[in-house]
Amino acid sequence: MVPIVELRGAIPISQGFGLPLLQSYIICVIGNMLPVPVIFFFARKVLIWGKDKKFIGGFFTWCLDKGERGGEKLKEKAGKGLYVALLLFVGIPLPGTGAWTGTLAASFLDMDFKKSVIACMCGVLLAGVIMGVGSVAGVSFFKALF
Repeated sequence: MVPIVELRGAIPISQGFGLPLLQSYIICVIGNMLPVPVIFFFARKVLIWGKDKKFIGGFFTWCLDKGERGGEKLKEKAGKGLYVALLLFVGIPLPGTGAWTGTLAASFLDMDFKKSVIACMCGVLLAGVIMGVGSVAGVSFFKALF
């Protein structure tokens, strides 16, 4: 798995290769969640550290600004339902809306670690189910055509 596609790309690929769905789902969920604590506790600090460096400073500053603006916008819209919004953000299987991005947003918003991890985990489980069903349906459809 790689950033941006995460489990959203891994499950369809596993189904394209004919791998068992349940095992693929479990491995993808675990692999998707493994970096979450590291991202939550260290990504923001690394971005802050690197924002004044010569070669990476511009990109790191852009990431920080984008994260803070996006986080504040989410906070305004979600209000008290911030953790539900995080779950839905992670659970909607679109590129760039996965657990890694959601965790980074939670870190920017100084959200509670345990509640953020639970929201991200539920979102990953939801995205995995959606992608699993979609992948099985897609593979079956293409097998029927050819």
